[in-house]
Amino acid sequence: MQHRKMTRWRSTVALGAAALMTAGVAIAGAAEAGEGRGGEPRLSEAWAQSVWTLARDNRGAALEQALRDVPEAPVAGMDEIRLQSSRLLDRYAQRDARQAEQVAEARAAMADHLTRWREEGSNLAIGEALRSAVELSLLVEEKDHLLREPQVQELIRIAERAARDAESSGDWLVASELFYRLHVLLEEQRTYHDDSMRQSKRLAMLRLYVPERFWELRNARRLAEDQSPLPPYNAVGDSYRDKIAGVDRGVISRALQRAADGHVEGATMASLLEGGLNAVETFATTADLAAAFPRLGDQRAVKQFTDGLTRERAKIAGSPMRLGVSESNNLLNNVLELNRRTLGIPEEAILHAFGNGAMGQLDEFSAIIWPDELARFQRSIDGAFIGVGIQIQMDELFNIKVVTPIEGTPAQRAGIRAGDLIKKVNGEVTAGFTLDQAVDLITGPAGTRVVLTIEREDANGVPREIEVPIVRDRIELRTVKGWRKDGVAEDDWDWFIDSSRGIGYIRLTQFTENTTRDFDHAVVEMKADGLRGLILDLRYNPGGRLDQAVNIANRFIDDGPIVTVHDAADRRLNSERARRGRATLQGIPVIVLVNENSASASEIVSGAIQDYATQGRIDAIVLGDRTFGKGSVQNVWPLGPVSAMKLTTQYYKLPLGRLIHRRPGDVTWGVEPDLIVKMLPSQMLESLEIRLSADVLPMDEHGNIVEDANRRDPSELLDDGHDLQLHTALVLLQARGLPNSRDTRHTMQRPAGVPN
Repeated sequence: MQHRKMTRWRSTVALGAAALMTAGVAIAGAAEAGEGRGGEPRLSEAWAQSVWTLARDNRGAALEQALRDVPEAPVAGMDEIRLQSSRLLDRYAQRDARQAEQVAEARAAMADHLTRWREEGSNLAIGEALRSAVELSLLVEEKDHLLREPQVQELIRIAERAARDAESSGDWLVASELFYRLHVLLEEQRTYHDDSMRQSKRLAMLRLYVPERFWELRNARRLAEDQSPLPPYNAVGDSYRDKIAGVDRGVISRALQRAADGHVEGATMASLLEGGLNAVETFATTADLAAAFPRLGDQRAVKQFTDGLTRERAKIAGSPMRLGVSESNNLLNNVLELNRRTLGIPEEAILHAFGNGAMGQLDEFSAIIWPDELARFQRSIDGAFIGVGIQIQMDELFNIKVVTPIEGTPAQRAGIRAGDLIKKVNGEVTAGFTLDQAVDLITGPAGTRVVLTIEREDANGVPREIEVPIVRDRIELRTVKGWRKDGVAEDDWDWFIDSSRGIGYIRLTQFTENTTRDFDHAVVEMKADGLRGLILDLRYNPGGRLDQAVNIANRFIDDGPIVTVHDAADRRLNSERARRGRATLQGIPVIVLVNENSASASEIVSGAIQDYATQGRIDAIVLGDRTFGKGSVQNVWPLGPVSAMKLTTQYYKLPLGRLIHRRPGDVTWGVEPDLIVKMLPSQMLESLEIRLSADVLPMDEHGNIVEDANRRDPSELLDDGHDLQLHTALVLLQARGLPNSRDTRHTMQRPAGVPN
């Protein structure tokens, strides 16, 4: 299996010296060969070819020098390319300067928080110091060097001690925060993975069974940090009995059997049972759960119960045979009988904890889908749901805030706008709601009516409440987006980021059942208007349907395998191939944008395109940052009438044999770009905010477009230097579009209907 070398692209004189010489020879030699046949056009052609080659080979320093040395040639478009290259290089310099500032700021903040801890002994100070260390780890060039620094190592030791003390004393939020940040800081080493997962399970139990106590803990934490208090607790929809109804022994037994028989890494029944027992012990030793289960306040009963769990663990460890279904059923029965004699907790709650603990022994994508999660899970995989069509989030004051209405939905047609605060749902005050509570109230059967009371500032800046009645409908998530929204219909997009050069732009937000249909529609429109190059943006795309990923890859690849499916023994189980005659974009240069949030199906598309480009069969570059590394297959099985499970059963491999999936301990994973272009976290955040604002046209309740001075323009991404990855892709394609600058290794003919 081959892996590409990861080389960071940054402005540096020392690293670039040898590469600059190589680039200079390539350009000069081409110019000399062209003398007597129009030297200046040949010079521009050689320059354009060198830029594309340097980018494809991840020779960042040489590429930067080539962008500084745009030749003076009377060739159409050269002046604009020179201007764009200069702007791009300025943006790199600004990024590097800002990065240095942010590194210095984070180091100073970490030192200040450590000093405060030494003076006050405050866990808050340790948490803030860890936050600064995590921020540093995202900014520095060499994370390993950072982790070896004495101050960082001291911080890790102090934070671990504080986290374990907090867990021992029942300060769950502090323990969870510290272990989580330690885990993020040392994620590759997985040093604190189990600790972080244990705390995560504990907090999930508190949220489920004693939500008011969980609210109290969170509120006390905010007050200790001198923040404003939370809104009053709201108990709507917070009964745990409804959420675990239908959980029985059969559900857990079937889940255990499925996992032991079918998990891709060959999980043993013993490890699953061990995980289940550990989670039940965490449940029993979380004293705050006594508000729902009073016997947990009886230390003698708790000890009797945990001693019994210890005996069950000893049986597992001492078993001379491989454990199976019979042994797992016996253990479940023993645990439930032990609970009946000591704690008297509802059987469903014990089974719920046991099931989560058992699945926690597997990979992060395998899980039981409980009754209260099933509807949301179904919505996440269908690409459609019944509702009003809004994306919501919790703002800093814990209001339910509309991030954006989804285009073409009842909410948009009713006049809901980005930034609206949802104060009531059918008269029910939302103060204190969780996002799940809000979603459960807002969604409902198609054709039914819901009234959202929203708060919005009027023309004078005065907040006003408005009642907006909306009829729920089937919401199809449109996943194919263009450069600029230019109409109210779902497919009203300007698809060109540079219309004068025929450079198109398509962003796929995920892969649902209609992604290929909408993608093909966009391609037809672009080809009719002179498509000559394409930016395919797969950043922040979490994946989706495999068939749609294969179809999209097939639009670039005319023949051959796109992805193969393998089991844990690396046996090939299945292969998905491109079908001849469907490569509608064959011969058109493409740059695929990816980042660490590109996962699953988006990794299949970008990786397949990269593999065929590596072989010289298509003209493409993958640009951005390494992808997430989610290259596994999850099968979903019902466990009962109201629950199911998803289980990882196979892995995906790319055409050249690369494994996408990131397994524990792996140092390479995902799709490594041909050209790495780094963006600061602040740039990524600002770019996302611009796109969210720009992608939806605000409408009033009559369906008329509302002029909104606050709506962002996508050109800000380039003009203000926020999106360096997109800007780099644009400059490369502009250079690629110079006359006669096509790579001689790519000999495919331009498809019919695409102008020259």
